[in-house]
Amino acid sequence: MKVLITGATGLVGSELTKILLQNGVAVNYLTTSKSKLENQELYKGFYWNPDKGEINTNAFEGVSTIIHLAGESISQRWTKKNKQEIIESRVLPIRLLHHELSKNEHSVTHFISASAIGIYPHDYEKVYTEDEQGIDNSFLGQVVAKWEDEADTFKSLGVSVSKIRIGLVLAKNGGVLEQMVKPIKFGLGAAFGSGKQYQSWIHIHDLARIFQFIINNKLEGTFNGVSPYPVINEDLTKAIAKQLHKPLFLPNIPKFVMKLVLGEMHYLLFASQNVSARKLLDKNFQFKFPALDKALQNLLQ
Repeated sequence: MKVLITGATGLVGSELTKILLQNGVAVNYLTTSKSKLENQELYKGFYWNPDKGEINTNAFEGVSTIIHLAGESISQRWTKKNKQEIIESRVLPIRLLHHELSKNEHSVTHFISASAIGIYPHDYEKVYTEDEQGIDNSFLGQVVAKWEDEADTFKSLGVSVSKIRIGLVLAKNGGVLEQMVKPIKFGLGAAFGSGKQYQSWIHIHDLARIFQFIINNKLEGTFNGVSPYPVINEDLTKAIAKQLHKPLFLPNIPKFVMKLVLGEMHYLLFASQNVSARKLLDKNFQFKFPALDKALQNLLQ
């Protein structure tokens, strides 16, 4: 089997690539950086530039599944310019891939796109399944909706489409956990706002395994890439502090403070989405790190 990955050198892409290679799956990857091109037996890099519509079409050779992970980080100030870049970095690559496949013979049968639980409306009580039709009235909601709509265009090519709505990714190096650990290590940790907002999280290893599971079982449709046990922000903060053996004595950080510091992006810290993993569980996916304490122990020990 051979897959083609965009964003293969990123946080999630690196973990997924490692797992696929360990299982004998050949990985082609697309990169905008010529210095990151490698040419190994099972791991080959190909240059592309979605902004300019450039791509080395040799990347498609023998590929049955494309996994789209590339995208500008949403963890930056949401200026007008940055917003445009965040949207285009997700949509333009898909558009280019679709265009190239539509005019060339290929062996691709499955397109899997990363997505985000940010599409679900902010709510303190509702539990969200993949059947939810509502879209969050925020910039992030708009981004995810456009992202998913673009992914669905592959259906017109007779290609199966899967979308994985990713929650808060917990990883050892990089990502949101690293940012949360820093202040707690110095005794400056605190929950945000009421601390009652749900944060549906996932251990990076389990997330990579979800992609692998969907590839192996040829599953199509939308899946929530989250642990079965979401937590509220207050409990997440406490759990990290407990694992680090650090006290939490500061009051919760008010919303207006983070709004001053981060601008519109502060919304990421206060949005509440209690997201269900039931669909994956019903397909017999087994999480290695379903519970937060076990996940943090693995990542912070």
